[in-house]
Amino acid sequence: MSLLQVGLWNLGIVLVLMVALWVASLVKRDASIVDLFWGAGFVVIAWATFVQTADPGTRAVLLVALTTVWGLRLTGYLTWRNWGREEDYRYRAMRDKHGGNFRWISLFTVFGLQGLLMWVVSWPVQAGQSAAASLRPLDILGVGVWLVGIVFEAVGDYQLARFKRDPDNAGRVMREGLWRYTRHPNYFGDFCVWWGLYAIAVAGGAWWTAFGPALMTFLLLRFSGVALLEKTITERRPEYAEYMRQTNAFFPGRPKSAG
Repeated sequence: MSLLQVGLWNLGIVLVLMVALWVASLVKRDASIVDLFWGAGFVVIAWATFVQTADPGTRAVLLVALTTVWGLRLTGYLTWRNWGREEDYRYRAMRDKHGGNFRWISLFTVFGLQGLLMWVVSWPVQAGQSAAASLRPLDILGVGVWLVGIVFEAVGDYQLARFKRDPDNAGRVMREGLWRYTRHPNYFGDFCVWWGLYAIAVAGGAWWTAFGPALMTFLLLRFSGVALLEKTITERRPEYAEYMRQTNAFFPGRPKSAG
């Protein structure tokens, strides 16, 4: 089976799963469940590719393993964090805006779009598995970058969750641990994970899949990540304005002085 055929099969699998998830959201009346599937969706794509790849080599196993660890950790964390909560404010705003049309609009602009983005971003994992060549130093570098990313994500999420559990921190801004050096250690971690996976894909010859991590970087910085989160946060947490002046938005760096 050619790589194009594998990719098209994967697209079909993802779209079917997103439609099923959309139906579940109608029953629950909660579109937020789409966010829980973000990490797990990449795991599905990785394993679907692996199953369709003839005689997968060590690089394929490596890509599947790293994607599975990242994706299941993310889905597990988001499920734990959002369990029992009401629908996310973004989807509630869309629901209020579109009224009875929201169900169909959400199918295309929420579930369908997320499935398509997932498929595009994951191309390094899809294409990288078809290379049977032995591992190279670039693979090791990729694993190292991925490891930095998963540490930033996991540790950052843990530190923020622990901070929020303390009632005394209600309305305050997290400025400790990794959050002292970047305002979004979890997003920076995502960035490293996907460029690390891309490096492994490049080692297998799939250099042309750079659009995958590039799209993820755009999403993190300009679309659904930093830009969206910080759009209104200073209205809810006035202290955040000072935090923005002193702390790098994305790439970790030494905190700036208060002056």
